Amino acid sequence: MSDREPDAVDALLGAYALKDERRTGWQLRGVDDPESVAAHTWGVVYLVLALGDRFDAELSGVDLDRALRLAVVHDVAEAETGDLPTRADAHAETLDPDRKESRERAAMADLTGTLPDRLRDAWEEYEARETPESVLVKECDLLDTCFQAVVYERDGRYAPADGDPDAFREYDALDEFFATTEPRLRTDAGRALFDRLRDRYRSARDDHGG
Repeated sequence: MSDREPDAVDALLGAYALKDERRTGWQLRGVDDPESVAAHTWGVVYLVLALGDRFDAELSGVDLDRALRLAVVHDVAEAETGDLPTRADAHAETLDPDRKESRERAAMADLTGTLPDRLRDAWEEYEARETPESVLVKECDLLDTCFQAVVYERDGRYAPADGDPDAFREYDALDEFFATTEPRLRTDAGRALFDRLRDRYRSARDDHGG
């Protein structure tokens, strides 16, 4: 056994915290048994594989295998930092973006320092958002939240009274998740999918008398 192996095992065990790290935004809204960050990561990976071709006209030359690598690691840092939700509510407390980036970069150094460079390189590429693959993954990252919001709305799996009483002062139901997603989408393909998801969400809200 090499000297590196125990450290690599520890790093991998650290990353496994993603399986239990709950997505904070859903918790704030009182979602019953909200998804973990790892479950969200699976959603992003699946969207990249299932929908990636729809973005090719705008993001020409997308390498889906490369994009999948980025998708798998895009939230690994949250195994240490925890999930920090994006908020649209003006009353919500948010972390300074530079401080968030610094914390996540330090976490990645800790979690991948003894593992192959390809893990951290993929995360850095995703964060830079300068390649077609990184843009595709970010679009799917944003859209996954909307897909999940439709699921929770259809299933009636949230009760605002069970969440943070100070959260969502400016938004009803799960509206804030769509409000934070829409301005951040960069492609026509992403916006078209977003529109369809928002329609499904509104229809589900109407069915519940929202």
